[in-house]
Amino acid sequence: MKNAWWKVLTVVLLVYTVVMGLLGPVPRLAILNETIRNLYFHVPMWFGMTIIFTASLVNSIRYLLRPSYRLDVLAYESARTGVVMGLLGLATGSLWARYTWGTWWTPDPRLNGAAVAMLIYCAYLVLRSSIADEQQSARIGAVYNIFAFCAAIPLLFILPRLTDSLHPGAGGNPGFNYYDQAKFMRPVFYPAVFAWTLLGVWITEVTVRLALVKQKLYEKQLA
Repeated sequence: MKNAWWKVLTVVLLVYTVVMGLLGPVPRLAILNETIRNLYFHVPMWFGMTIIFTASLVNSIRYLLRPSYRLDVLAYESARTGVVMGLLGLATGSLWARYTWGTWWTPDPRLNGAAVAMLIYCAYLVLRSSIADEQQSARIGAVYNIFAFCAAIPLLFILPRLTDSLHPGAGGNPGFNYYDQAKFMRPVFYPAVFAWTLLGVWITEVTVRLALVKQKLYEKQLA
């Protein structure tokens, strides 16, 4: 129980985020209206996804420096969790676009960049499952994972800022300034970032433990 405090914190923060996200007060901004509540879900999911992908990158680098099954599992399962959070981010973003821009998808550079980044990581998962030899799969996967991260970061955070975008704060569009967020949203937004990130860590921990248990059972069968 001593090590479970952060899981309790995750549940508390998630409940707080959902309740305040759906029922709490929000600023009345033109066009956005009640859809601004999606800020507590869509954006924190991207934060969590980025942190989880960073953890996957670090473990892939560690694997190449000192190969071990555990590091490979950490890198792979972190990437899988990151993809799930990324797809949820795309879904919530598409829903937000429907009620603010009038369409589920637009040729917006940020949306397209996010979609391409997800496809790159999905290709990583397919690559890992298509190679029969475990050691070869782990080595090639680690190298590709590093490439995927190096490609995803510019697609998500750099290239969209160099072009016009419908997103707030880009292409001359007004962003969520301090006065919009300070009174109502910041006390919920930052806990939401921690909540979704911790949830991603929790999911990854569970999948890693399952993978390690399966490996031990497999080794016992061979012995």
